[in-house]
Amino acid sequence: MHELSIAISIVEVAEEELGARSGATIQAVHLKLGRLSGVSKEALESCFEMACSDSPIAGSRLIIEDIPVTIHCPNCAELRCLDSIQFLRCPVCGVPVSNIVSGKELEVVALEILE
Repeated sequence: MHELSIAISIVEVAEEELGARSGATIQAVHLKLGRLSGVSKEALESCFEMACSDSPIAGSRLIIEDIPVTIHCPNCAELRCLDSIQFLRCPVCGVPVSNIVSGKELEVVALEILE
């Protein structure tokens, strides 16, 4: 389960920020998670609880923003959101696409810090 190593890395990022802020606590960690990231949201949430249980950020929340798969269709010259990640085709014209604009994200975007 690679979600545990990802959760540990998220905790380490948050702890590093806490080290720079004496007396602060982290209330929440905000994360962007793309559908093509290869990470299970549910498993990551569970692993995050385990990873931060004995750390300075214990009790903080993991807030995950789901990022849909967005492609750029070369035929339509438009950005399109895909309903399914099984078929990388424009949902309007059906042309196969290779230009994925979003949906691969796995990034900490914000920390809610109480000082």
